[in-house]
Amino acid sequence: QVQLVESGGGAVQAGGSLRLSCAASGRTFSSYAMGWFRQAPGKEREFVAVISGSGAITAYADSVKGRFTISRVNAKNTVYLQMNSLKFEDTAVYYCAAKYGVATMTRTDFTHWGQGTQVTVSS
Repeated sequence: QVQLVESGGGAVQAGGSLRLSCAASGRTFSSYAMGWFRQAPGKEREFVAVISGSGAITAYADSVKGRFTISRVNAKNTVYLQMNSLKFEDTAVYYCAAKYGVATMTRTDFTHWGQGTQVTVSS
């Protein structure tokens, strides 16, 4: 069983930066693809970024490409989301998620979820 705990959310002005972290339990972290998703009020949870177990493969939603960077340190069982040039529309609860095996961008493929961390961007 994988347990995920996010941290690093907060309030920031437009144009600013935040780094989210997600710490995972378990001894097989590198076997899991890790993703970040977000959910704004009144909207469905949407894909943001994903990274393969080795870290060699990453993918991003078009809305964050060039501004966000996903990375992982398997020795620390941690995945990160560096968010730069934040916009008002990035305001949401951000969730870390894990799935065994290959990386995908499909929310329903992910079997383990964190509790979420709030990111608020003021314009």
